[in-house]
Amino acid sequence: MSAQLDAVIVGAGPNGLSAALTLARAGCSVLVLEQASTIGGGTRTAELTLPGFRHDVCSAIHPFGAASPAFAEHELERYGLEWIHPEVLASHPLDGGGGGALLADIHATGATLGVDAKAYTKRMSALVGRWPRVAPSVFGPLVRLPPHPLAVARSLLPGTLPATTFAKQWFDGDAAQALFAGAAAHSYRPLTSPFTAGVGTTFLTLAHTTGWPVIKGGSQAIANAYLAAIVEHGGEVVTDTTVSSVADLPSARTVFFDTTANVTADIVGDELPRLRRRRLDRFRPGPGAWKIDYALSGPIPFDDELSRRAGTVHLGGTMAEIAAAEAAINRGDMPDRPFVLVTQQSLVDPSRAPAGQHTAWVYGHVPHGFQGDATAAVEAQVERFAPGFREQVLAKAVRTPADLEADNPNQRGGDITGGSIGGDQLVRRPFLSANPYSLGRDGWYMCSSSTPPGAGVHGMCGWHAATRALKSDLRDR
Repeated sequence: MSAQLDAVIVGAGPNGLSAALTLARAGCSVLVLEQASTIGGGTRTAELTLPGFRHDVCSAIHPFGAASPAFAEHELERYGLEWIHPEVLASHPLDGGGGGALLADIHATGATLGVDAKAYTKRMSALVGRWPRVAPSVFGPLVRLPPHPLAVARSLLPGTLPATTFAKQWFDGDAAQALFAGAAAHSYRPLTSPFTAGVGTTFLTLAHTTGWPVIKGGSQAIANAYLAAIVEHGGEVVTDTTVSSVADLPSARTVFFDTTANVTADIVGDELPRLRRRRLDRFRPGPGAWKIDYALSGPIPFDDELSRRAGTVHLGGTMAEIAAAEAAINRGDMPDRPFVLVTQQSLVDPSRAPAGQHTAWVYGHVPHGFQGDATAAVEAQVERFAPGFREQVLAKAVRTPADLEADNPNQRGGDITGGSIGGDQLVRRPFLSANPYSLGRDGWYMCSSSTPPGAGVHGMCGWHAATRALKSDLRDR
């Protein structure tokens, strides 16, 4: 390394690693500092229950990663990354049998939705057809002028509606409305809130374009691929290194914080302009997650046949039930029947568990910083649609919101989204600016999920921040 680095990146999550590789490929000297002993942030994999059972510590399914322009540019497959696409991408069972399922083919998905088969096929075909022109806006700051404004308007303006309103306009049956509500619930917002429909349509569109894949061997393979690429291009990644203040940073022309708004504020102290620091301090967190990893003696015995083959299963019942649960957690109340997500990576990736056995990755939506015990409520939702599930459990590892924060300070109060997308934070993330990655001090950038395009494993926050630095602070390197 030179006496003064071109860039120091704080945090080795997917966005920090993406920024590092973008800069290293451009010939910059780069150092990444990671507090944990293992790189990856939200893309780590570990034996959390029993030997031989490999569990994704946070992220598990990667619709945004498969579609990410940053991942494509970085050619992570050259460094060992391998995508696996389940036959059934996702399912949403209902009580008494039935429900909807999400498959790569639009017509096949429609066939699971009964009376809404034609409506789903027609409307999703239109969205998928416009996706290549819309994707740049989805993967970048919303405040910039889109390259295809008409296509973006036709696709995104309906998405400004609340998910409940949108679903009732599009669909007549419970199966299609519930399937859409489950996709929209990834927003962690009340489904009666504006813009939640856009989250639902985006997730469904990704299913029919690039899929909802798992990563062979675990999500850790994303971080490992990045590490190999960064080292190949002359960069360095150091673990077990805590950055508590800017005094802990080595000399560098630029600094990138792959840390959420509140954590970044803690590190920079009063080194930022007053208004920027105030904005970081006031950045609102999202609700929390209650995560349980299971080692199982066999596959989850869902009543619904398609759910037994699905990579992801959304458990929440009807759209009305999901809407009630999401409204509750945003009020700070714990619902009796929370919205629960289940992933079954071992169905398509045998490396995740010993032969004949399986893993299950389960989390429920809970209020921010929830201090009660949600385990029984989460497990009841699984048992509701998979009677006999508890009999399959060999071991489990429970992570509360406090546990998630202790493991990763960016997940404050169990918030895995980098901050709420409610209100102005959808576009003011964290600043309403043509360059929302700039911290207002020359050479300082934030590149976490608190910046556009937000949550998800896609590396785009790091890529955007790095490309802006290459055009300004590092243009004369």
